[in-house]
Amino acid sequence: MNALSEIVLDGQERPLECGVPRHLPYELAQGKAFVCIGVRRCGKSTLLDQIMERLQTDGIARQNMLYINFFDDRLEPLRHGRVADLVETYFAIYPDKRGREKVYCFLDEIQVVDGWEPFVDRLLRAENCEVFLTGSSSRMLSKEIATQMRGRGVTWELFPFSFPEHLDRRGIPTSPMSSRQRSRIQKCFEEFWERGGFPEVADMSPRLRLMTHQEYFKTIVHRDVVERNDAAHPQAVLDIALRLINQVGSMFSINALTGYVKSLGHKTTKTFVGQCITWLHDAYALFPVQIFHPSASVRNANTRKIYCADHGMVRSISNGILVNSGHLLENLVFTHLRTLTERIHYYRTANGREVDFMWQHGNSDWQLLQVCDSITAPETRKRELSALQEAMRERDAREATIITRNEDETLRTNDGVIRVVPAWRYLLE
Repeated sequence: MNALSEIVLDGQERPLECGVPRHLPYELAQGKAFVCIGVRRCGKSTLLDQIMERLQTDGIARQNMLYINFFDDRLEPLRHGRVADLVETYFAIYPDKRGREKVYCFLDEIQVVDGWEPFVDRLLRAENCEVFLTGSSSRMLSKEIATQMRGRGVTWELFPFSFPEHLDRRGIPTSPMSSRQRSRIQKCFEEFWERGGFPEVADMSPRLRLMTHQEYFKTIVHRDVVERNDAAHPQAVLDIALRLINQVGSMFSINALTGYVKSLGHKTTKTFVGQCITWLHDAYALFPVQIFHPSASVRNANTRKIYCADHGMVRSISNGILVNSGHLLENLVFTHLRTLTERIHYYRTANGREVDFMWQHGNSDWQLLQVCDSITAPETRKRELSALQEAMRERDAREATIITRNEDETLRTNDGVIRVVPAWRYLLE
């Protein structure tokens, strides 16, 4: 038996590691590849195992599933133009299946393979196959599939665990909401607040969790950004990424970021800094958010805010000087919103007051959302309410929300209703 046959059979015999079912409302489209993208270590490979388990439950035999993880070092020779040999090896083992039975091809971390797009396109056109792909770079998969596969793929984004998924992991139901159950949920939220959503770190000690988050971040920067884009100044890329993760929930500008990087001794340009931000976004590591405005030129001219894929990673990477509890809470709310929609902005009123988020899901109305650790201090309360009420008047909105760590009340103002909601409850709505 040759090495490729062993790889094919190993993929069929390995035990499925299904973990906690994800709350990703995916659908399978006939004749189109299922494409899952997201930041490293967020659970994409586990999601493939969950899909395989679901197919088995529906009566599909494991022999009809071809699973390949392209990080397997035995596949190194095939990553450069010979990936089709795997499928030919599969049909050499099961010749009676070709053209007669549907085969489900799970291609994990496909981005490391040269020329994967025409190979996948041929599988969909010429073979009786359903194809499932994962990858770690959004530009690599979503944009290139659109051009190279001519619309033959449907892309689904996966993020680190949400709070509801963390509750599932701990076996804590959200209803019925008795006082005892609410206490359990709140306690679990404090755990989620400390640890973040990366599945692997949930049960690690604080020290090991910090080390693992830091290793994730370095790997994302070096492999998904520097190596993939052949960046000319690797240390400058890392310094840019570190500066941004220390500014989550805050404004940044390319001019200021360029000046900072130059102060560290790097000979770089605004163009390079802008590229780095795009690359980090492509890797699902950091997310720039623009001001809400109908004019693209105005959006591009204004400063942006930055958020990270996971607030737990921010805790482990940032130096704690620029990032405070309010910024972490804002980051947590952003990742929750980002699992629902890409239409997320910050809003600035005519008088220059800012609202943290203005977002829209589907065809619903745009929603105004403020995030604040606490509004018990009179000055803070006045500032947050004034910004929201002014935005409500300008947007003709009758409702808005303030998310806090623990406070819960409903405010009826002349401009409409403002809900003050504790974060744990909002994340379950």
